[in-house]
Amino acid sequence: MKQQNVKGGWLSAEYSMLPYSTLDRKQRDVVKGKLDGRSSEIQRLIGRSLRAVVDLQKLGQRTLWLDCDVLQADGGTRTASITGACVAAAIAFQRLLAAGKIKSSPLKQYVAAVSCGICDGKALLDLNYPEDKEASVDFNVVMTEDGNFVEVQGSGEESVFSAAQMSEMLALATTGISTLVTIQKNAIAAADRPAQNDLQGLATLFGKRWRLAAHIDDFFENREIAGERGFPCRR
Repeated sequence: MKQQNVKGGWLSAEYSMLPYSTLDRKQRDVVKGKLDGRSSEIQRLIGRSLRAVVDLQKLGQRTLWLDCDVLQADGGTRTASITGACVAAAIAFQRLLAAGKIKSSPLKQYVAAVSCGICDGKALLDLNYPEDKEASVDFNVVMTEDGNFVEVQGSGEESVFSAAQMSEMLALATTGISTLVTIQKNAIAAADRPAQNDLQGLATLFGKRWRLAAHIDDFFENREIAGERGFPCRR
């Protein structure tokens, strides 16, 4: 926002499904020379969802880019991207705080998203690919941790749905998002805390380095002794 002389920053997202994230290889958008309509729409959704819970004024005159690359698609990739993007943003804000680049976190509260739908007349939460493919009704719900809606996308696939069914799906989504927010908080808290396996790996690595350093010292010490005794010692 520096170019526009506007106080505060901006938040934007990029969304992409990697070639082997799907059963059949998906061609990269860059090969086609343009972003497909679906990816463009999802990028805007991710950006809207995160900007709803981020104080851009506190972000300062910088742009936060959230890269959402789908490694393995199994339904609900847009909702997973929103949920993961919130975690990434929170960690980025923590590191900006630690570096003294911002005074307080711009994240006002957490946001998460989940899919739900009607399959065989039953309301389901977090549909996988086969369920999503066969669903007669498809919903995507984005909510904040305090239970407010950011966006609700719902449509019938050659079908209709009742107010009661919609209420049932929204109730499922509310429960699911509450669970996701707890998972988000745990992931953020653990982000800068090394796991036990990481510590063991570092200890092993540095142990090897120390042993190597000792061998090198011994090697050069022996070379010095050899030189003093008149043996050839190339330098």
